[in-house]
This record gives sequence, C-alpha cells and structure tokens, in this order.
Amino acid sequence: RSLPMGTMGSSDPPPGSVELFVCGRLCLLGEHSDWAGGFRSSNPDIEKGYTLVAGTNEGLRAIVSSLPDPDASGVLSMTSTTDTGERRTRTFDLRDPGSLLEEARAGGFWCHVAGTAHHMVTTFGAKIANARVGIDIDNHDTNLPVKKGLSSSAAVCVLVARAFSRVFDLGLTIRDEMDAAYHGERTTPSRCGRMDQACAFGPGRVSLLSFDGDDLDVTPIEDVGGPDGFHFVLADLGAGKDTVRILRDLQAAYPTASTDEYRRLHELLGSFNAKTCAAAVDAMARGDARELGEVYARAQAAFDERAG
Repeated sequence: RSLPMGTMGSSDPPPGSVELFVCGRLCLLGEHSDWAGGFRSSNPDIEKGYTLVAGTNEGLRAIVSSLPDPDASGVLSMTSTTDTGERRTRTFDLRDPGSLLEEARAGGFWCHVAGTAHHMVTTFGAKIANARVGIDIDNHDTNLPVKKGLSSSAAVCVLVARAFSRVFDLGLTIRDEMDAAYHGERTTPSRCGRMDQACAFGPGRVSLLSFDGDDLDVTPIEDVGGPDGFHFVLADLGAGKDTVRILRDLQAAYPTASTDEYRRLHELLGSFNAKTCAAAVDAMARGDARELGEVYARAQAAFDERAG
C-alpha cells in the first residue's frame, strides 16, 4: 500500500488547499533512551539518550484548507481516516483552549488532535485569531498501522501542527513542527519522549538523534549501506503494546536509580546504548551487514536481560 516518496495522491487538491503527507517513524535502535535522556534536566549523571530512526513509506495523507466563512472563524474541523478505512469527523472550538486541554487530558480517539491544537492556539493565539478563518483537515487516507510502535500518534500531532502552520502562515520549520507536536502529545496520557516526532523528517531518511534533557540534536545519516544501501523489512508479528504502561513501569527507575536493577537499566539506556548506536552507524557507513546484525543481536540480548 506504500506510495513512492513524494507522491501525494492520485489527484491535485482543490484550489486554495494543500495536500500534506506525514509518515511514520521506525526506531532502528535506542528505544526508550529518548525518554530516559529527558531526565538529565533533573539528574545530569544520566547519560544522554541516542536513537537511530528512519521514516516509513506509510503515513497519513490530508487535504488542508482554510474556512473563510465568518461562522467558521476559530473552528478546527478534522476528519480522520483510520488504517482500516473508518472515517470520523470532529469540530473543535479554537477560541476555547480549556476545552481542548480537557479533551487532550481525557485520552480517547481525538486527544492528540486536541492536544496539538491546544498548543498551537496558546502559542500562536494572536496570529490565529487575526487570520479570522477556520481550518479544515481532511485526513482522507491512512496506511500507517496504529499501536505498532510506528509513531502513529506523533504523525497525527505533526500533521496538525504542519496544517496550522500552512493555513495561518506561521512559518514553522520542521524542528518547530516537531516541538509543537511533542508539546501537544505531552498533554495526553501517552507522555511520549522526543524521538517519535522524527516522523516529520519524511520517508526514507535515517537520523541519529541525541537527547539531553529538553534539548534534541539531529545528525542525518547520509551514508547507509554503501552504494547498494540497506533494505529493512518491517513485519507485523501480530503482537500488542501499551506505551502508557511501559513508560509508567520505567518511571520507577528514574531520575535516580535506587536499586541495582535500576542501575543496570540506567546503564542499558545510557552508556551501553550510546556505544551500540555508534557501532551501528559505523557498520552502516561501511556497508557491513553482518556487523550491523551482530550489533542488533547484542542490543536485543542486553535489553532482554535488563529490561525484558
């Protein structure tokens, strides 16, 4: 179901509209270290977090337009299409940030849209109000699976932030969009780290991210696998995951490791992970598939031992 990078759809969007595509994010290495590295703000002894990420070909496609009717001023109309084809529509009042925040904190289907909209109106409220238009986001096609660790929630948040930037002429950079999406998702129960929003970089791009408290550094990995590249096959094993529960369980070990078990977890997500990501980048640059596989094997064994 994937479309080639840059493909927007089968037809041009209506005049005055723009079509956006936001992909998913595959974590190649360093899962949860973004979250752990965020605690350096309160405990500088924690090692920086490092992750290797790549954008997927799958994602969300949406037609975004302004709503010039005076009655639609200050309104967000959002239509969402799930990966199974189910469509839902919801209208939000951008002049009532309190209701947006309440919706975000409650969780549920629309919480990520509401959380990101809340961040946008509380950060760029004057410019949005002065535009005197509403915003319509029609997410007409989605082929990114949900609850599979591919940042489907972050993709929604990035989509909303990018749509606001286009309609209200906010001039956000990709990093600005990522920051807005992060703060939007943090108002929801998922309490994500800063890695997920790397979906904003687009499909097929590999990056090394480092996390130091609230600071995020991005190093694009240009040389991946030599002239032939590396081809990663993503398989759905039919398993499930509960990100909220995972982060809640990890929370007990941070920011200070009070037991030997927690100290081993700090080392796993800290110094061990930093060395592992560096080894993977080196193997990619040399096109050494065998060494890259061995790096993965060591990383999985260590994770099973200390965090499984």
